[in-house]
Amino acid sequence: MIAKKVEDLLNRQVEREGYSSNLYLSMASWAENKGFPGIAGWLYEQAEEERVHFLKFIKYINERGGTTVIPAFKQPPAEFSNPEELFDAVLKHEEFITASINEIAHLTLEEKDYNTNNFLQWFLTEQVEEESSVRTIIDKLRLTGPHNLYVFDRDIVSLRSAANNSETAQT
Repeated sequence: MIAKKVEDLLNRQVEREGYSSNLYLSMASWAENKGFPGIAGWLYEQAEEERVHFLKFIKYINERGGTTVIPAFKQPPAEFSNPEELFDAVLKHEEFITASINEIAHLTLEEKDYNTNNFLQWFLTEQVEEESSVRTIIDKLRLTGPHNLYVFDRDIVSLRSAANNSETAQT
């Protein structure tokens, strides 16, 4: 059985992971409509990955005898000034998710819930990779500058492939 305080934070994370998926879908749609198919593809993949995280939290809560609350999600932003603003928002959001998972991990240690702490370790490692990946994208975007967005958009496909290969090797 899972402690109520831990269950509550896990359910909060369910909402945050589901919102993350919707946020990245909204961003992907914006990018696609602005003529950035590479960026859109990267974001669609991120949205799917967040949906998988959402489901992992749901299944874990249920496996531990808790009650999962499937939330409504607030509508994510749909407009961005440019790709740099968009990726800055992605990084800020990933840092928020990292802090949220760290908060749950801290509580699991206080509650001596080592099973849940162990479950969270995969997510903590994943968040380091996510933040690093987005920082790399932001660095490349800034290096190419606003006048070379075509090249950046084309090249993000190789960043997507490298991230997928790294993730596949770890699973």
